[in-house]
Amino acid sequence: MDKQADNPLDDFFCFSIYSAGLALNRFYKPLLDKLGLTYLQYLLLVLLRERDDQTVSGIGDQLFLESSTLTPLIKRMESAGLVSRRRDTKDERVVRVSLTESGKALAQEATCIPMEVFTAMEMPLDDIREAEIGFKKLRDQMFKAAR
Repeated sequence: MDKQADNPLDDFFCFSIYSAGLALNRFYKPLLDKLGLTYLQYLLLVLLRERDDQTVSGIGDQLFLESSTLTPLIKRMESAGLVSRRRDTKDERVVRVSLTESGKALAQEATCIPMEVFTAMEMPLDDIREAEIGFKKLRDQMFKAAR
């Protein structure tokens, strides 16, 4: 996207972060469309690929999502045959989520996406890692400040 000349929003730090997120989402969309996934579905697959059989509340904490957003997401993925939900055997109030065989296969297929994103960034790895550290600090501070 071409930068608009003299955009007054370019002086807002928050707009830089917001617009960078939009640019990343535009890049991810066609990659994820090929797999039939939304970005949040992709993130859930990644979480479960790395550590399967997680609680809904644990997933919500990691994705920074409320249950009102997360539950419909999980239900859609369950309907698509990618995940399964079950009550915890020790505490019936707790719902656990696991990848199905189809979900595991799709999660494996999606492992190429991070490299495609990294390649498109055309930035040195050290710069990307430094930005990531800064964004995590900012995220944590802003969540703290919002409490």
